[in-house]
Amino acid sequence: MSKMRGRVLIPLPNTGAMGRKRNNFYMRSVFILALCIFGLLQYHNFNYLDSRDALLSDALANDSADAILSMVPAPLHKYLTPHTRNHSAPAAAAVLQLNSSISGLSNSGFAAAATTINFEAYRPPNISEIKRQIVRYNELQLVLNEDTFGPLQNDSVIIVVQVHTRINYLRHLIVSLAQARDISKSLVVFSHDFYDDDINDLVQQIDFCKVLQIFYPYSMQTHPHEYPGVDPNDCPRNIKKEQALISNCNNALYPDLYGHYREAKFTQTKHHWWWKSNRVFNELEVTRFHTGLVLFLEEDHYVAEDFLYLLGMMQQRTKDLCPQCNILSLGTYLKTFNYYTYHSKTNKKSYASSLISSNSLLGSNRKNNYSNNNNNNGRSLPASSSSTSLKNAKVYVGDTVNADKNNNNNNNIKNNMNNKRTSHMNTVTAASNTNDVNSNYNNNNNNNKNGAQTWNYHVLPSLYSVYQKVESMPWISSKHNMGFAFNRTTWTSIRRCARHFCTYDDYNWDWSLQHVSQQCLQRKLHAMIVKGPRVFHIGECGVHHKNKNCESNQVISKVQHVLRIARNSHQLFPRSLMMTVPSLIKKSKLRKGNGGWGDLRDHELCLNMSLPTR
Repeated sequence: MSKMRGRVLIPLPNTGAMGRKRNNFYMRSVFILALCIFGLLQYHNFNYLDSRDALLSDALANDSADAILSMVPAPLHKYLTPHTRNHSAPAAAAVLQLNSSISGLSNSGFAAAATTINFEAYRPPNISEIKRQIVRYNELQLVLNEDTFGPLQNDSVIIVVQVHTRINYLRHLIVSLAQARDISKSLVVFSHDFYDDDINDLVQQIDFCKVLQIFYPYSMQTHPHEYPGVDPNDCPRNIKKEQALISNCNNALYPDLYGHYREAKFTQTKHHWWWKSNRVFNELEVTRFHTGLVLFLEEDHYVAEDFLYLLGMMQQRTKDLCPQCNILSLGTYLKTFNYYTYHSKTNKKSYASSLISSNSLLGSNRKNNYSNNNNNNGRSLPASSSSTSLKNAKVYVGDTVNADKNNNNNNNIKNNMNNKRTSHMNTVTAASNTNDVNSNYNNNNNNNKNGAQTWNYHVLPSLYSVYQKVESMPWISSKHNMGFAFNRTTWTSIRRCARHFCTYDDYNWDWSLQHVSQQCLQRKLHAMIVKGPRVFHIGECGVHHKNKNCESNQVISKVQHVLRIARNSHQLFPRSLMMTVPSLIKKSKLRKGNGGWGDLRDHELCLNMSLPTR
């Protein structure tokens, strides 16, 4: 025992084996826990997307007026309910027939039953009355609701809406404007080229913001049988110049680039756009000193509820994100738009991009819609709306897919007839079956440089809605002419180039504006474009194209559901902007115009609109 007590115990060296075992145990536990959480999130995401997919499919199948009305808050139903003045005409006829019957009864001895009913039938104004009303409106410059919302502030947005005759689309635009945040701070200027009492009643019914109406005074409505309308002695469009000189028609000396003569219904749109821009920036008392943004819309557009919020954010970030940008664009003409990547029911292991045609929601390339209709004419005609709508497209809100890399929006094709005019065509496709969707998705994955982020976005899309992607590129007329805004500085530069705008042989105002940028401006037009559009195109019929059902609600229904999903998935009102690098941009080539603007009378009228009136 004493020997044992005399020994000195030497501790064994600490090799760390026990610590490593404990660490491995903790790491395995954390890994298993993370794997379980990941599996639960995936399971929840699959079920959520599948249920929402079924819900959306059922919703899009119902595009009735009642279904669309149910998507609109009850206080705004008044803008969608027609109150036409013309309804009194058939009623008056019925009353006259009733009085006639009563008169017959009185002659038969029933004099006591005779009753006189006074009914004043609606009588539309004649041309002289319309001209007087236009002068009165333009001189009065009355701002409605100014007593409620106060005067226009210099940092507020002026929204200019070009209006023709499509009151049904205008109703939905007004409803979308009414739901936008901070709309009460804006001034909405409705610029009309057609005087209509029903449209005036609708506009004057607006009570959610300041409103001002202006009327283009040189319209075809007020000049039906004289220039700038259709003069009986004007040269027919397709007459040869030699024959025109023999017939001594008014504009025989001035055919366009392709040997055709002016058509008033097409030249009016360019005149109207130039007139309203000069009117807003230089002539109206309430706007001629305004230095904030002016946003340009049309009657067949539809806006998201955060369009003003996002426009303000883009304006604030211009200096650090894109110092060279002088135009902000809220609508884009993309070939395909990936609103939300979703899990396919037919293949649980793959995701497919839900594609929606730019023809139906984002608007169609205005130079392409009518190229097929005008091959025989030789003129590349623009369109203000689309004729294509998707019945089977599944719509979700998310990111954009720029498919312009492999497709040239302005492919010049030789005319099959005996003329030298070119048509600019853009092949627009829409995914209507699973194979097309998966094919597009695979192509997008091959072009995606950040596969990990895309994969994560599929798993947890809500984590990626805190920012909004924007990109910058030179302003292109066929892509960035919808829902764009600029300030007085940019307008002053454009106005100095009035001669380039007014003499360029193209009756499209947007192509003329691009010509100004390329040929005249020292600082070219450069746009910041939001990749998730906030301005949608809902018109199915335009100036050059008449669809079978121009009053269809199908596209309107799709847009409403798109925005509802965006709202429910918290993808509106982003907290920040992120500039992305666009795909390779080819330098825009100088090109001759589409014609239709060779008449010197159009040049002079356009230039006169730019002259100072004070």
